Amino acid sequence: MNADGRILIVEDDPGLARALALNLKVRGYTVDVAPDGTHALQLAVDHHPDLVVLDLGLPDMDGTEVIAGLRSWSSVPIMVLSARQSSHDKVLALDAGADDYVTKPFAMDELLARLRAALRRSQPDTDEAIVVATPDFTIDLGTHVVTRDGQPVRLTPREWGLLELLVRHRGQLVSQKQILQQVWGPTYDAETHYLRVYVGHLRQKLEPEPSQPRYIFTEPGMGYRFVAD
Repeated sequence: MNADGRILIVEDDPGLARALALNLKVRGYTVDVAPDGTHALQLAVDHHPDLVVLDLGLPDMDGTEVIAGLRSWSSVPIMVLSARQSSHDKVLALDAGADDYVTKPFAMDELLARLRAALRRSQPDTDEAIVVATPDFTIDLGTHVVTRDGQPVRLTPREWGLLELLVRHRGQLVSQKQILQQVWGPTYDAETHYLRVYVGHLRQKLEPEPSQPRYIFTEPGMGYRFVAD
């Protein structure tokens, strides 16, 4: 990876792919371009990008299949770029493992800002080591490692950001707006369906009984609370 990161663009529209690649290259990123899902998955294996920009409407497979393929072995941030604007499509992509969803047409400045934010969130920080141990799992905020039954739990950058925020405020109610603004960004404070999807992911990965949470609690209409016992 170079100083600014390597980006994989998965887009079957040649004009849009060229425009995205040009804008990223002039800002110092290394860019790979794939016109379909098959090439995208191969390029990801070969070059290990720091972020993937992914169209859902690909000629050989649906973009959610690409997400699933990447998530089978990688936690790379995935930013969906799609003309599909329904909440249902957004939830499907997020549920498959995407970290962000941008609808076409889009403003290039906003896309680049979201991309930079996603890259920042995926980088380890230098905070002091804080370890939170529960009877079922352990969270090390310093190393960004979660273990369960002695094995590491794979979290996407967005899942980690949500968990870290809740853990740092453990025992406290964290509002939906605060979570969305801090984990997703200032333009996301109304996207509450993101929270339902990602809290569901964390419960599936951490809770002994996801349908009866012991650690990550919902305060209906208000937010979420992490309790370590």
